[in-house]
Amino acid sequence: MSNLEDFEKVINYKFKNRDLLFEALSHSSFANESKHRYRSNERLEFLGDSVLSIVVSDYLFEHFTDIPEGELTKTRATLVCEKALHHFGSQINLGQYIMLGKGEELAGGRERPSIIADAFEAVIAAIYLDGGMEAAKRHILRFMPEDVQAAVAAAYDDYKTILQEIIQKNPEEHVEYRLAAESGPDHNKLFTIHVMLNSNVIGEGTAHSKKSAEQLAAREALRLMGWSRK
Repeated sequence: MSNLEDFEKVINYKFKNRDLLFEALSHSSFANESKHRYRSNERLEFLGDSVLSIVVSDYLFEHFTDIPEGELTKTRATLVCEKALHHFGSQINLGQYIMLGKGEELAGGRERPSIIADAFEAVIAAIYLDGGMEAAKRHILRFMPEDVQAAVAAAYDDYKTILQEIIQKNPEEHVEYRLAAESGPDHNKLFTIHVMLNSNVIGEGTAHSKKSAEQLAAREALRLMGWSRK
């Protein structure tokens, strides 16, 4: 019980029905080994996946009005994939609160990305059932990166490579990245990068790091060239 109370403090949400949280943190290995016929978090994971998708879709739709549907879909996929959910769960040390069976515990399940990602979705569902959509939304949005587009570019981390491979097909063409502008205080600067084909600007990106801004500039150039990820 104290473990559940500690986790409530971590996520800054107090359950009216703490049984929901208990279920959300119960891995199937724990439920299967228990004598009390506890339910695993698998059903909650199913529901949490849908709630997460709705909240992230709504967030992207409202905040990125100039991004086409295809890019919105790719961005959402990056934010709700197992890698991202494992990262979010690690931010709140979710692994240490999950209840595992003895075998899974010994096999390192507490650090397994899939287990943490599934539990993260289950916790979302538990909050949704206990406190409604607004409570679930508040919980989810605390994990959204400040610079979503840069985070997505960093996740792919290959737009520059793809652009370079395309341009290299024409030996006379040359690509370079130039700092066009920077603004903001030293601790929170924004950098705008232009990607140049010969002497012409073919893409622009703005982010809190030059590397991310270059990736965004390359992505815009690829989009304008009609390239799409298969």
